[in-house]
Amino acid sequence: MRILVTGSAEGLGLAAVETLLEQGHDVVAHARNEDRAAGLAALAARGAGLVVGDLEQRDAVGRIAAELNAAEPLDAVIHNAGVHTGRPVMPVNVIAPYLLTALLDGPRRHVYLSSGSHYGGHATLQGVDWRGTVPGSYSDSKLFVTTFVAALARVRPDLLASAVDPGWVPTRMGGPNAPDDLDLGHRTQVWLATGDDPDALASGGYWFHRQRREPHDAVHDTAFQDHLLRVLADETGIPLSAPGRRPTGGAR
Repeated sequence: MRILVTGSAEGLGLAAVETLLEQGHDVVAHARNEDRAAGLAALAARGAGLVVGDLEQRDAVGRIAAELNAAEPLDAVIHNAGVHTGRPVMPVNVIAPYLLTALLDGPRRHVYLSSGSHYGGHATLQGVDWRGTVPGSYSDSKLFVTTFVAALARVRPDLLASAVDPGWVPTRMGGPNAPDDLDLGHRTQVWLATGDDPDALASGGYWFHRQRREPHDAVHDTAFQDHLLRVLADETGIPLSAPGRRPTGGAR
């Protein structure tokens, strides 16, 4: 399988790339900038591809999608990139995975990084600053991502969409004293991107260490799902296409 892993210069993303390479998959790593990409030379030596671009910038996301669409088709995407605080929260955690889902040709499987923090999110889209001119709420962003997964499972049955809580693991984001297992933190993403057993092929789930869990009640609210899809389409100028049809135009 050919798999893109966003945010793979370190932490869970890097671990996912290394595991996928060990399993014999064709992997495309992603780094935010050239300095971080330089640290992935060892992965390139093992055959990994590489795309570079700041997912906070919509034009960079569009360029990455165009570059990947011009290459060998992808089978899956692990939307791993994320930030915990500050102005990039909504652009990186929500807008970028939405745009990649809408713009990329080919990949049937999409695995999105959620968080247990999504239970503390607010199920309202009023006043959300999608462009990151002010700091965004991490909990809200992860509620929106988890809801997006449920919406995809309903409106895009051609895709396999899953949300994963990797746990509070000792990455740069989680901190050195985080209590969960770093190794287990990426295994569920890899399994959902590549596995062929029935659980891995079920769309719309919210997962923690290969166990399906019940998400925030709002995730199952179809009216909230539809509102989120409309808002994201209006905000970016890129609606989700019907199965087999890729949207045209660039993100605004």
